[in-house]
Amino acid sequence: MATASSSSLSRLLLRTFSNPSFPPPRFPTLTRLFSSRPRRNTTKTITFSDADDEDEKNNITKEMEKTKLPPPYDPFNKKPVIEEPNDPKDLQEIFHKMRTEGLVNNAIKMFDALSKDGLTHEAMELFGVIKDKGNMPDVVAHTAVIEAYSNAGGHSKEAVKVFLRMLSSGVKPNAYTYSVLIKGLAKDGNLKDAKKYVLDMMDKGIKGPNVGTYTCVFEAFAREEKVDEGKELLEVIKSKGFTPDENAVRDHLSKRGQVFSSVMNMLFNKVN
Repeated sequence: MATASSSSLSRLLLRTFSNPSFPPPRFPTLTRLFSSRPRRNTTKTITFSDADDEDEKNNITKEMEKTKLPPPYDPFNKKPVIEEPNDPKDLQEIFHKMRTEGLVNNAIKMFDALSKDGLTHEAMELFGVIKDKGNMPDVVAHTAVIEAYSNAGGHSKEAVKVFLRMLSSGVKPNAYTYSVLIKGLAKDGNLKDAKKYVLDMMDKGIKGPNVGTYTCVFEAFAREEKVDEGKELLEVIKSKGFTPDENAVRDHLSKRGQVFSSVMNMLFNKVN
């Protein structure tokens, strides 16, 4: 598959998601959380040209602001393409927005994360379903709910339930789905399930967890003072061909406290 430039992807995403004929997402196994008739996206289409005229650019910018479209996709920007909700614990508000405003932001977050993790094929496959078939992929809807529960804290059991319903419905999770689930489990100190899904992810041939995901798990081991158990997990994932990146872990861990030292000890046998 040919690799598109960041600018081309931006335009492609915006054209598709702003199309008034773009159908509402389907939620086949999430009827308890969403109404059966999500509101249709009535955002008007933006037409782009290759002209360098400054007035044209200004008109496009103003039009984007009016329609409240998400920002253009940029795989080289480290800042999240979609900001997290102000209060991740307010699940009622988050689910209400999903139901009334659709899942465009969630789709772009997933697309962005997969691309930045080097999973370009998976990202473009996801976008292809949206563009060619006109449907919001089921994996986006399920992952959005899993992420909401995971980010809220204390709701990782609900996140697992949604994940299992997702599997039973025949919907295949991707690397981003596993990432948000594992982070939520680690955040809640549910180390047993966090380990389970790290290994499940790898056993299914999905690219190993990114630095943010596996570091989160080992931080949880450090907080629970289960360094030996963390080292055991490390040996298992190493046997599956996975190797943690020391520089990436250092960059990811901003605090230089006891947790940082414990994580570095577990992963690299270093005392900092």
